[in-house]
Amino acid sequence: MAGFGDNPSFRVYATAAGYVVPDGTTDAQIAAARQRGALVIDRYEKRFGGVRTAGFSQERSWPRNGAQTTWGQAIPFDEIPAAIVAASYEAAFLELTNPGSLSPVVTGSTAVKREKVGQLEVEYASSTSSSPADLVALATPVVTAIETLLAPFLMPHLPGALVV
Repeated sequence: MAGFGDNPSFRVYATAAGYVVPDGTTDAQIAAARQRGALVIDRYEKRFGGVRTAGFSQERSWPRNGAQTTWGQAIPFDEIPAAIVAASYEAAFLELTNPGSLSPVVTGSTAVKREKVGQLEVEYASSTSSSPADLVALATPVVTAIETLLAPFLMPHLPGALVV
């Protein structure tokens, strides 16, 4: 499996962004973090326009046939936009420095509502929903840098039209 971009470009991106790749980080660790970062970007696939260039057998969500920006600019079928790669590098860096942080495991039945330790008591806000999708949405971190980089490629969700 491969993430977007490559290890040397990831290191250049991280340095330019002011991130410090921990000393002793191996290429294998960076590749694994890039893979996990790409999985984060692939979560947005249903909001990208077009379809995978090589169909369902294509490993990643990019490149795409028929994709365009939110402004209607066509994206070549064989191109992965630089912002998509940059977004995956942002996710990869977070995964490199805090593995699993962008892919939380959610178990609704073990949520703590109230906790008391000594004289300190805390009640946590909780959702009234118990649907798995809602619980995952509540537990999944929103990384504004990733959202900003992906924004030009995300198609708006329009409600279904009612035909009479």
